[in-house]
Amino acid sequence: MRQRIHAAMDFIAVSPYNTSLDLQDIVIYDSTLRDGEQMPGVAFSTQQKIAIARLLDDAKVHQIEAGFPAISIDELKTIKEITSLGLSADILALSRITKTDIDAAVESGVDVVLLFIATSDIHLKYKLRKTREEVLEKSTQALDYCKERGIKASISSEDSTRTDLDFLLRFFKCAEEAGAIRLGITDTVGCASPEAISILVKAVASEIRTPISIHLHNDFGFALINAITAVRNGAKAVTTTVNGIGERAGNVPLEQFVASMRFLYGRDLGVDCTKLKALSDLVSDYSKCPLSRNQPLVGENAFAHESGIHVAAVLSCPMTYECIPPDSVGNQRHLRMGKHTGVTYIRKRVEDLGIETTEEQICQILLRVKRLGEKQGRVSDGEFDAIVHEVMRAE
Repeated sequence: MRQRIHAAMDFIAVSPYNTSLDLQDIVIYDSTLRDGEQMPGVAFSTQQKIAIARLLDDAKVHQIEAGFPAISIDELKTIKEITSLGLSADILALSRITKTDIDAAVESGVDVVLLFIATSDIHLKYKLRKTREEVLEKSTQALDYCKERGIKASISSEDSTRTDLDFLLRFFKCAEEAGAIRLGITDTVGCASPEAISILVKAVASEIRTPISIHLHNDFGFALINAITAVRNGAKAVTTTVNGIGERAGNVPLEQFVASMRFLYGRDLGVDCTKLKALSDLVSDYSKCPLSRNQPLVGENAFAHESGIHVAAVLSCPMTYECIPPDSVGNQRHLRMGKHTGVTYIRKRVEDLGIETTEEQICQILLRVKRLGEKQGRVSDGEFDAIVHEVMRAE
């Protein structure tokens, strides 16, 4: 039941201590269809991927990473279907630094291929079994091959946050000289603090002219703040996923980053925030990953109120306990009944039913609502109506 709120929210009541960000355009490239799908147990069908891509495009997300074409024939076919939709967003695909991967990306029809190769010593020793020099040589060869195939290419250093800085800078400079259109810093295992991201991005930005992207994982819960830190220090593109889904603890949540930038930092990235809840629900459904009820911005409880003090204030002016309107992110306000309900909301709900009551009856209704709330957590509209009629009959 959507409640009538007596006071309109005419402005956004965020903290006056927030600072705005004077940034050039920041590119969002969403990886729900690739890194998001790498979450264990998640596998989107072709039609599901198309539906997500269409909604991302409808929300004006700048770039969509549609998948990893080299992993299977079906994946390649799905990406081809997405590239044939005529979406406004640029369509991207992931690729290792091999000719076969690059050929698959070219065949899929994407606008940009996202090359990647590990650069940290631990990855070089235990995963790639290659030297630093071999990585530099093969990366340059891959970028040259992309030129031959006529496709734009970015390249990311996997495990950047555990890579020796001198070698990382050397890697990026070689890639810049070889024509990469974007250079990616990745926190592959989510082990970097905001201070580390600040130091790293600033160091790379001071040496490199090519735009820098940031790809962050959420293993310590720092993905969002690290993304904000990165753009404050020179990153020009951010990888996101809807609901933050992805490997292990996931990635930067699209809805949280975009809304934070707009409402807290005063930077409108051009993404339609009113579509965020719909995107969240769609991806939650398709991924079979139910949202936490208190998921920021898009969860069921993000704009829900039960406490009597809170509800009474919200009925007077929503800004007392909401800093942005629910519909600004496509969500809704919910006023709940339970053990914390107060007399103000009881009185309003009885008035909405068109029933005249005494103060004693109001108190009896409130008492019964609280008792039922203590027993089962929440009192439904039907249960409330039944309580009201029981009290009225008892009189």
